[in-house]
Amino acid sequence: MKALWQLTAAQLADGFRAAAFTPEQALAACLARTAEVNPRLNALVALDAEGAAEAAAQSTARWRSGRALGALDGVPATIKDNLQVRGLPTHWGSRALAGFVAERDELPVARLREAGAVIFGKTNVPEFTMQGYTGNPVFGPTGNPWNPALTPGGSSGGAVALVAAGGCPVALGTDGGGSIRRPASHTNLVGLKPSRGRVRRGDGLPPIFLDFEVVGPMARCVDDVAAVMQAIAPRTTTGAPHEAATPQPARILYLPRFADHPVDPRIARLVDAAAGNLAALGHQVTTLPRFELAEAVNQRWPLLAQVGLAWLVDHPRELWPRPFDPALFGPAMQANTETGRNASARALFELLFEAERLRGELAGLFEQHDFLLTPATAALPWPAADTHPPRIDGREVGPRGHAVFAGFVNAVGLPAIALPCGFAEGLPVGLQLVAREGGDDALLALAREFERAHPWQRFPAL
Repeated sequence: MKALWQLTAAQLADGFRAAAFTPEQALAACLARTAEVNPRLNALVALDAEGAAEAAAQSTARWRSGRALGALDGVPATIKDNLQVRGLPTHWGSRALAGFVAERDELPVARLREAGAVIFGKTNVPEFTMQGYTGNPVFGPTGNPWNPALTPGGSSGGAVALVAAGGCPVALGTDGGGSIRRPASHTNLVGLKPSRGRVRRGDGLPPIFLDFEVVGPMARCVDDVAAVMQAIAPRTTTGAPHEAATPQPARILYLPRFADHPVDPRIARLVDAAAGNLAALGHQVTTLPRFELAEAVNQRWPLLAQVGLAWLVDHPRELWPRPFDPALFGPAMQANTETGRNASARALFELLFEAERLRGELAGLFEQHDFLLTPATAALPWPAADTHPPRIDGREVGPRGHAVFAGFVNAVGLPAIALPCGFAEGLPVGLQLVAREGGDDALLALAREFERAHPWQRFPAL
């Protein structure tokens, strides 16, 4: 039998139902595994062992009395450190929040807790979740469990690192430009960015990404991602975690390259193979070798958070209990604040205009196709302390060169999911599937079908 920390959320629920073990035992196994791997990964930055133990005991009592709250009752979980968890510090990766402790759960966290999940801690992020790796001036960098010297990506890097290493089966994070999907790809996990508005938010940090950033789950399988969505977006119709929904033959447009941006050839080969696997499942896969529509948004996307950060510094105190002192920011965030302050209204309008234009163009594209297929990221993991890879396939790239497939999804509000599709030199590679706006359920069904035909679930040798 597998160790309890190796089980998925669905497998844990099956064991609780059969009285094979208890939520308290599952929590103990996950905490022990976390204590074993976290010194090498630096993924967990706040721990509530006492509160988690109390929640696990309550869950055990519910299962024994036949009153379990659902598929996540008793399942250990962690929360990304830009989402508020009552009684725990919120660092957001910045010295500017030193000493701040949340008084209440942010709404998606509250819903996860109401579903019976056992929340035991918070996971590391880059400062203000504005970079594509995970490291900050407070806690330092997080390592990738497949090679701790490398990054798990960001900004949900701490979340994916702990799930991939077996510290917990599910985690809650945010995605403002690929921050769930790219890290999931780098760690052999499934990561879902829901449609904009699918997961309601409230009682959280100031929204420097507005509603372009969404809350979503990361897990080791699609069923667990669907179960978390059932909890945090209760109006969803994704069905029960064990639902064997299989999509009808779909029209899939494969986009292996965006404009002239480089893609690591090892990633390209694996995603090419995944496109062939989808075709073998009976889907109609059409390849468009070069995709230009997202280029204008990609060029402008960092501006949104830069302006948001500048706004944050001057945010009225009546809407937030303390000022944000930019002198306490790291150098990169100080520079981003100045860029945001100096940005013109015209430049911000151009970003919003290009996002709206892209939305219309993609709506037309989705009249001919049901899903888009891309790599989840253009680069394999790079050194953990570096913010981004300087070169991809021998060509120099900027800070978002690895993230060219991600931001357009946020700009338009579409749902997208990252799925494992293989390994390159021992490092995980993921694909990205994108659905039309509101097509979250169909996206999960297609992802579930692909995963069951091509399972990649395994653990790193930590």
